[in-house]
Formats: sequence, C-alpha cells, structure tokens
Amino acid sequence: MKKKKRSTMAIITLALSLVVSACGSHSGSSEGGKVKISFIHWNSEAAVWNELISEFETENPNIDVTMQTFPSEQYQTTAQAKLMDGSVGDVFASFPGAQFESILRAGLYTDLTGEAFVDNYKPDLIESGAKDGKQYALPYNLIYNVPVYNDGLFEQYGLTPPTDWEGFLALCEKLKSEGIIPIAFPGADIGPGQFMNPMMMNNAPDEEIFAKLESGEAKLTDEWWVKTLAQFKELNDKGYFQEGALGTNTDGAIALMAQEKAAMIATGSYSMSAILAGNPELDLNLLAPITVPADEATFEGIHTTTFMLGINSKSKHPEEAKKFLEFLSTAEAAGKVANETEQDVPVKDIEYTSPALTAISDWSTKNTRFQPRYLITNIEIQKAVTSSIQEVMSGITPEKAAENAQAIVDQQLNL
Repeated sequence: MKKKKRSTMAIITLALSLVVSACGSHSGSSEGGKVKISFIHWNSEAAVWNELISEFETENPNIDVTMQTFPSEQYQTTAQAKLMDGSVGDVFASFPGAQFESILRAGLYTDLTGEAFVDNYKPDLIESGAKDGKQYALPYNLIYNVPVYNDGLFEQYGLTPPTDWEGFLALCEKLKSEGIIPIAFPGADIGPGQFMNPMMMNNAPDEEIFAKLESGEAKLTDEWWVKTLAQFKELNDKGYFQEGALGTNTDGAIALMAQEKAAMIATGSYSMSAILAGNPELDLNLLAPITVPADEATFEGIHTTTFMLGINSKSKHPEEAKKFLEFLSTAEAAGKVANETEQDVPVKDIEYTSPALTAISDWSTKNTRFQPRYLITNIEIQKAVTSSIQEVMSGITPEKAAENAQAIVDQQLNL
C-alpha cells in the first residue's frame, strides 16, 4: 500500500514539474538559455522594426524580442490592460497626454531618469514623457499634425499655402472648381482628433485652454470652440471635404491623396510614408489652415512628440528590456526608423536621407505648439470634444454641438 502511495506521489510530482516547465515557455520567460521579451506598439511599418530587432538579436544572442502591433485606436484603449501582469510589453509605446497619464498613475512605467541613453535625445523634445522632474518615457516620433498637401497639384494650379482664413477658403474653392477634392478627411477615425488642432490653435492661442476646460475655468460653449466648430461646418457645407467624409477611414483618405483625387489630407506628417507608398512620384509638403486674419495669427502649426517608448515596471526581465531601449536610442537605429518611415525622431545626430523629411525640414524653425488634444487628460472629455466636430458635420448647429459636449464635460467635472 505504501509503495502504491509513493508511486502516486511520484506521478503528481512529475506532472507538476511538467506544468512548471510549460509555464516557463511563455513570452517574457527564459527558454533554451535565451530571455524572451515583448515589444508592443501601434506603428505599422513592420519591415524596419523587424530589421532592427534582427540587428539587436544578432548583437545580443541571449535575447529574443517578440513584437506585436495594434491599430492605433485600439491601442489607446487596450494597451494599459495588456501591460498589467508583465507578460506583454516589456518595452512598449504610449501616446502622450491621457494615455501617458493613465499608465503613469497605474505605476506601469519604470523611471528612466539618469539612464545614459536618455542623453541621446534632444532634451526639449522629450518633455511629454516626463513628470515631476522624472523621465518615464522617451518620445520616438516628432510629427506635425497639420495637413499634408500635394505640391505638384498646387504648382499646377498656381496655389501657395495661404496665410489667413479667407485665403484658405479661396484655395479650397479653386481646387473644387478644378474637380479636385480640396481636403481628404478621415472622419470615421482620426480626422476629427487631428484636424481640430490646427483649426483651433489660433482661435484659442492660450496653450492652457484645455487645462482650463478641465478645471472649469473655460467652456466649450465659449467663442473659441463655437467658432472652430462653425469653421468645420463651413468647410463641410461648401463641399471642401470628400462626399461621405464621416464614413471615410484613414486608408480611404490616403488613397484619395495617392490617386491625386485630393490635394490635402487632414492628418499629419506621419501620413506621408503611406501616401508615397501608393504613389512614389508625388512631391508632398505641409500646411496649416490659419483660421484668423494673418496679423492675428500666433501659431504656424502643431507638433507632437509621441510614440513614447517606456519599460514596463512589471517586466520580469527589466535589464534586457533596458538593453533593447538603449539600442533603439542610438542615432543609427533612430535614423533607420526616421528615413524608412519618413517620420522625424528626436534623437541627436541623425542623418536624414528621406526626400520627404528633407522637404519638411524647415518646419523645425516654425512657431508650432504642442498638440492641444493630447493636453486633455480626461479621455471622456477628449471624446466629447472630437464628437462635437462629427455632430456639426452631421448637421447639428455649432452652438448645439458645443452645448452637448459641454454637458459631458460638466458631468465629468461633477458640476
């Protein structure tokens, strides 16, 4: 009888050892002498990332990097939950503003203050990843959230970027009269949240305006936002967006640009790579609508430092994660990403070879402000702001759309 019990115990012990062994093969574990780490983000330029991962693994043969990418809208809502147990996202990207603040409050960032590779970045361009004097994330993209335009079409019709609202309307009217869609607007996804920034930047030049909105000092029913909504309505009512704009996603809007059916796209510099992939012959540049008289304009455009790389505080392999982030922070790796994705990276000493980046190089000298939408820290208020744009494009008056949005703000502020 005792022999039988000992046999049974041996079987149980063996089974448990097999379970433990199987658990050890999951992502974030050590397998065959190698450490596996996970890298998650939303950048769809997989080729360059796969190339960099391969280079890193060659230099660090004891580390395997598994990469997962997600659509940007999905990433904003699900990334934090994925990070919670440390099995995914040893290294991860985040958006500035509401997502950064939320992940920081959850204690999921590793403090990078004092790490030598932080000095590889331009200090004035990594502030969106800092809080209370500590650096938690390193922005890997410097982008301009203003419309991309087809310079060849502009030249064909004798057009130049306007300096005031009347000039912008005249530009759109000329393009429309020539059978060209003035502005491709991806209203089904990122359009409202992107185009709102240059549209309101001079209507509300106070860079604290959304902080004041969230503290109750400013309202969406004030003139600055009602005027912005009225100007969205004007563009829509005059037919300067494509038909069915609210049902058009980003890919559809990019296709209109690549096919030269549209002269501008209401997104940002990050779209240039996808447009050129569809039509490499295009010459592209950037412009921002100036919604006030030229002599009243404070800002020339919008910039964002985003794709902020951080290390998960729940990571089971923080040193290996740190090595990977250090590798990405070199001028060689950052330069490869910049030139192949045609997006600027705020790392020092990058050599730019991309024609698209060269074309917009003068934007670094313009008076731009950080993307206002990302300064809205409450995600429900952010949604209310962008939804009011969709409402006016659906036929609701600017005043009523602003009132509806402000009601949500008041609810969030418990007013």
